[in-house]
Amino acid sequence: MNSVLRYLFSSFTSVSAGLTFVWSIAAASAEAAKRPNILFIMSDDHATNAISAYGSHLTDVFKTPNIDRLAKEGIRMDRTFCVNAICTPSRASILTGQYGHINGVKTLRDPIPADAINVADLLRKGGFQTALIGKWHLHTEPFGFDYWKVGPGQGYYHDPIFLEKGTPYKTGRDAGPRVEGYYTDLITDYALDWLENWDESKPFALFLHHKAPHGRWEPADRHKSFLEDVELPEPDSLWEDFSHRSEATRDFGTSISHRLADRRNMIDDVTSPKWAAGPIDVTGMTETEKTKAAYQKYVKDYLRCVKAVDENIGRVLEYLEESGLEENTLVIYTSDQGMFLGEHDYFDKRWIYEEAFRMPFIARLPGNIPAGSHTEALCANIDFAPTLLSYAGLPVPEEMQGKGFRSILETGKQPEGWRESVYYRYWMHLNGHHNPGHFGVRTDRYKLIFIYGLPLGSSGAVDRQTPAGWEFYDLEKDPNEINNSYNNPEYRAVIEELKLELLRLKDEYQDGDEAYPDLQKVIAEHWN
Repeated sequence: MNSVLRYLFSSFTSVSAGLTFVWSIAAASAEAAKRPNILFIMSDDHATNAISAYGSHLTDVFKTPNIDRLAKEGIRMDRTFCVNAICTPSRASILTGQYGHINGVKTLRDPIPADAINVADLLRKGGFQTALIGKWHLHTEPFGFDYWKVGPGQGYYHDPIFLEKGTPYKTGRDAGPRVEGYYTDLITDYALDWLENWDESKPFALFLHHKAPHGRWEPADRHKSFLEDVELPEPDSLWEDFSHRSEATRDFGTSISHRLADRRNMIDDVTSPKWAAGPIDVTGMTETEKTKAAYQKYVKDYLRCVKAVDENIGRVLEYLEESGLEENTLVIYTSDQGMFLGEHDYFDKRWIYEEAFRMPFIARLPGNIPAGSHTEALCANIDFAPTLLSYAGLPVPEEMQGKGFRSILETGKQPEGWRESVYYRYWMHLNGHHNPGHFGVRTDRYKLIFIYGLPLGSSGAVDRQTPAGWEFYDLEKDPNEINNSYNNPEYRAVIEELKLELLRLKDEYQDGDEAYPDLQKVIAEHWN
C-alpha cells in the first residue's frame, strides 16, 4: 500500500472510530432518554369509593377531577389489592416487593430493617435521582433516597412537623419545630421546589406521600364547609344483617368493634368540639339516628381531606405540563390500602373485605399507556416495585415476590402465566380495631377467608384467642359481600379448589405456619 493509500485508510479508520464513539454516546443517551421519570403519589387510606373515576354511590355528589384526569389520560386498574390492609406493612410491601413475614413488617409496630431491599435504593443505584417527600410511617429512618423530607409518625394536618435528610431523625410531638400551613399543601410545595432543582442529567424518582385522608380527619380551613348542605347517599351494606357471617366475625361488629353503630369511639369523636368542621349533638337520638348522623359527619370530613389531595395533585400535574416533563414522566396514583366508608357499618380497614382490601391504582405515561384504558387484571402491592424497576430498565431481584405488570399497563391485558389469585394475611390480632387474625385468597370471582383468631406472637397483637371460622363470597353474584355462602352445597367443589389454592399460595410465598402449634391445632379442627 503506498503512502497516499495508507494515509487515506488511516484517516478513514480514525473518522470511523470517532463516529462509532459518537454513535455509542448518542445510543447511550437515547437509551437513557427512554427511561421515564417516575412520580409515585400515594395517599393514606384513600378508598376507591372516594375517587369519582372509579364510580360509586358517592360519585354523583363528590368529584376528584385531577385524579380523574390521570385516569382519562392513562389507565385505571380495577382489581389491585394489598396483601395486608394496614398502613405500615403495606408501605413495606410496596417498597420491598415482599410479604411482611419476609421483610419483617407484619404489624404497625414492626420497623422496616435498614438493610431491607428497597425499590428506591435500587432506582438510586441504577442512575435515578430519588426523593421522598411526605409520610414515611416505617419507624426506621428513611433510606435509599438521595433526599427526603418527611412528617414523623402520623404527623399533624395543621402546622405539622417535618424532618429533612441530614438532620437527626426523631419521632413524637417534640421531633422538631412546627411549620405553619396544611400538610397536604406543604408537601406539594416541597415537591415542586425539589422538581425545580433536580439534576436533569438523571431521570428522577419522586415519592410524594400524602398523610390525607388518614384519620383523625381535619380538613383544610378552606374546606370546612364543603358538602355542608349535601346529604351523602349511604352504601348498600351500611345496614348489613351480620347473621350471615361466620362465628369468627359475626360479633366483631357490635359489642367490641368498629361499627358505626355502637362504635368503639366514633360517636365520641364526631361529637367532640375539637373537630374542624364542627361537632354534632346526638343527645336523645336512637342508635339508628346516631349511625346516620355519624356516617354523614365521618364521611364528609374524610372527603374534605380528599378534596385537598385532589387539588394538590392538580398543582403537580399543571407543573409537569408547563415544565415540559409531562411526556416523559410516569405518574402513578395509589393508596397504601383501601378504607371503609360506612360499608358493612365499618370505618378503618384491616379486613380482607373489598373496600379495605382493594387499592386505587392509576398510571399515566403518554405514548406508552393508552389514554382512557382500564383493566381487571389481578395485581397486588408487592407487584409495584418490580413494575417501577421494569420502567427504569433495571433487573428485578430474586428476593422480590411480586411480578412487574408493565405489559398490563400498556395493553390492558394480562400476559400468559399471570397471577390468577391474590393471597392476603392480617397479623395484628385484636389490636386497635379488634380485627381477628385471618388469611385468605381472592380470585377473579371468588373469595375464601379463614379467620383463625390467634395472635401468633406478632408485635402488638392481643394475647387472646377468638372463634375460628370460614367465609366464602361469590363476588359476581354478591359484590357487596353480604351473603356468606361457605355452607352452601352449591359451592362445595369451588371451596375445595380455593382451599388448595390457599395452600399453594402459602407455599409459594413461604408463609408456612409450622412455627405456630396453636394455629396448627385450629387448622386441624376447622379445615374440613
